[in-house]
Amino acid sequence: MSQVPVSRRRFLQGLGILAASGVAGWSLARPRLVNPCRAALPLGLSASPWLTGVWRDLNPADVWDCHAHLAGTGDGGSGIQVGPQLSSPLRPLQYAQRLFYMNAGCAHDAPGRVDASYVDRMLNLVEAMPAGVKLMLFAFDHFHDAEGQPLPEMSAFYVPDDYARQLAAAHPQAFEWVASIHPYRADAVDRLDAAVAQGAKAIKWLPAAQNMDPASPRCDAFYAALARHRLPLITHCGEEKAVQGADTQHYGNPLRLRRALEAGVRVVVAHCASMGQDEDLDRGGRVESFQLFARLMDEPAWQKLLAGDISAITLRNRDLEVIKTLLQRQDWHGRLLNGSDYPLPGILPLISPSALASGGLLPPEAVADLELLREHNPLYFDLALKRALSWQGQAFPARVFATRPHFEAHRS
Repeated sequence: MSQVPVSRRRFLQGLGILAASGVAGWSLARPRLVNPCRAALPLGLSASPWLTGVWRDLNPADVWDCHAHLAGTGDGGSGIQVGPQLSSPLRPLQYAQRLFYMNAGCAHDAPGRVDASYVDRMLNLVEAMPAGVKLMLFAFDHFHDAEGQPLPEMSAFYVPDDYARQLAAAHPQAFEWVASIHPYRADAVDRLDAAVAQGAKAIKWLPAAQNMDPASPRCDAFYAALARHRLPLITHCGEEKAVQGADTQHYGNPLRLRRALEAGVRVVVAHCASMGQDEDLDRGGRVESFQLFARLMDEPAWQKLLAGDISAITLRNRDLEVIKTLLQRQDWHGRLLNGSDYPLPGILPLISPSALASGGLLPPEAVADLELLREHNPLYFDLALKRALSWQGQAFPARVFATRPHFEAHRS
């Protein structure tokens, strides 16, 4: 069954905004900006070596995509809220971004169907892969002030824990869930205990968009509870482009996570801090955020606590040197975890297999099959693309994609 993308008229208006602004060098003259949202794979594509090679030495039941976003409008009783920075045409770039996200998720623009069709599309994509593959669905808490009070008007969006939990309970063959709890909340520890009891596999933070400082003493009680449960904290580091809060980009500095690590928290740095710069809190000056992530990864004290997820590393706005380093650092591979950052792989201009091939990271003969695969199943595309990456003969081993053990190694 084919999927109908979110309002083509409004989406094309969004394209016009981006084109007029020159965002990321896109223009309406460039092909394949709109996700066609195709369904079943074409005959013959499933036999492509770039698909069959995905499962070499890999048990699908261990493949949990550890970075998948829920989205919608709240029209289906989900409790999702979209803040003014993403919903208002008065903020044209953010408004256009939201339309891209919804088109990437193939969400129907029909009364009462946006939330449901976004989920339907995710289910279709997972069901097209071998049984056992799952998505870890992210909830997303509000922006909070320093006293721990939610400020919906400052929040880019809100996805309740209950919605992510309910989807995982309704579709256990396809989904796990990840809670999002602001550490400044008065009830943060109680909510964490409840989330663990209800099967949450991790906690998700985006400090710059939620106004949380990982180095603040206000997080200590929450860190103690996370360490007690051994529940991973998946937190964004580096520059945040997708959503914005106040002037809080510095909260994404990887070095600010030392407080959590010192408390014994198992930390997963989203995207391996692969974009932007941060202040070097050890030596002064500003350096690439990825360098600070690498410094943490190389600190012996954190070998058993710190990991990185490789979601978004193939986006056009990432430096190819980051991918090369991640491929070459075999000593890190046991602590790298695959995630897609869904729905981003469905935004066609964001990832260029041909550019990766030109950079020597992808076999040129893989490009056509991967491009075709993306139009039908961006999740499968993201997985196949990363399994095909290599640099100087070194690829990501299967264990990078076998993420399930990492998220089942906690206790209630």
